[in-house]
This record gives sequence, C-alpha cells and structure tokens, in this order.
Amino acid sequence: MVDLKIFDSHAHYDDESFDEDRHSIIENLRKNNVIGILNCGSSMKGAKMSVELANTYDFIYAAVGIHPEFAEEVNERTINKLREFAKNNKVKAIGEIGLDYYYDENPSKEVQKTAFINQMKLAEELDLPVIIHDREAHKDTLEILKMFPNVKGVVHCFSGSVEFSKECLKLGYYIGFTGVVTFKNAKKVVEVVKEVPLNRLLVETDCPYMAPTPFRGKRNKSDYIAYIIKKIAEIKSIDEKELSEATILNVKNLLKLN
Repeated sequence: MVDLKIFDSHAHYDDESFDEDRHSIIENLRKNNVIGILNCGSSMKGAKMSVELANTYDFIYAAVGIHPEFAEEVNERTINKLREFAKNNKVKAIGEIGLDYYYDENPSKEVQKTAFINQMKLAEELDLPVIIHDREAHKDTLEILKMFPNVKGVVHCFSGSVEFSKECLKLGYYIGFTGVVTFKNAKKVVEVVKEVPLNRLLVETDCPYMAPTPFRGKRNKSDYIAYIIKKIAEIKSIDEKELSEATILNVKNLLKLN
C-alpha cells in the first residue's frame, strides 16, 4: 500500500461502537497518515459529541445536524441548538441531513422533507456547507437542493445514477465515495466514479459502517480509506498520490480550511 495522506470527509467516531477504545483508535489514526476527519452528527447527542471530539483533537472537525431517521426531533428549539453549536469555529458544516426512504419505520416523507428544508435554511443563514444523506430519495433530494442555490456541500455515500450525479455536480456539489466502491457488486458506483471529475470527488469511511474490502463487515476506521483511494485510482487510471492530494484539497475547499 502506497504511503498516502488521508482526510476522511465523513466519520462517526461518536458512535457507541467506539466507546471502549475511542481515544486509542483516534491517536493511532494520526500515526497512520490521517491528517483530517470530519465527524458528522446524526442526532442532537451525536452533534454535541462531534463538537467535543473536534475540541479535543486538532485534526478533527465537526458537522452538526439531524439525520432523517430523527426528523421528528427537528423543531425550532433543535434548530436554535444547532445554531449555537455552529458558533464553535471547529464546526465546519451542517449535517448529516437529508432524506431516507429506505426504511418503512423512518418518519413520513413529509416530516423528513420539512426537517431537511429547515436545516438547509440554517446552512444558508450561516453560510456553511451541507453533508447530504440520500437513500432511495434521489428525486426529492434534488428538488430540495435546487431550492437553495446558494448552499453547497457533498452528497455523501453516493448511491445514485450517473445522471443524478451530473445533476448534483451542476449544482456545485461534491460526490462522496465510501468502501462500497471496493465491493464486487458495485457496478453502478464504479460508473459514477468514472464520470465525476477529480476536483469534485471526496473519499470517506462513514465509519463504523461501510468498511472496504478486505475488511467488509468489520468496524471501519479512517486509515482504511487507503483501500478506497487505491480502487478509485485504478478505476480512473491515475496515480494514487495524485488522487489523495486532490481529495484533500477538495475537502479543504468544501470546509473552507485553506
């Protein structure tokens, strides 16, 4: 494996699966060429812990937002709390927000859309990028993104078609790829990777989920991005180091870290 620098554009080190060894895992990541991590809150508890992690570790940044799974919790009080979190200069984005129509037990589509729109309004007000979750909801996601032309961000763990990716790119969004790209059955994602220009591509773990091959099914962590970079570089026929440097520049541009 080539010695690569890594910036994980989407992680969840607040997840309970890291409760027993969080500190040692994070310290080891620093030793394994991980130069940056965006930890994304999915709930109010996750948002709070993302800010705490960002305050503790200089190479961790936070995104704060409410995942569509918890859309019913998004109200004026919640939005005010997210606004308060965003005053911290380590908070660089609003997320993870969006739509998830995959699980029947998730809140209704209307509740999810309202929560998504209200958090997009907050991102626009604060001039922060957004981290978008979109599962089985491409049409509605695109409609809402188009309502906010001044807001930019990333469609994380991209699962849509080449056509959908082109629509997102037109709106100024980045496309985030996880370990899924290394799976044998990932034909659709591979096609999208081929089409996404180098200056709009991000790599991410979504850890503890989505571990790449050869760790599929195990707890994911940021240094495993080396396997994602290797696969994408292979698909795009470019040098791994060139890809690594491009993804770092992209995430720094997105989060205004330059």
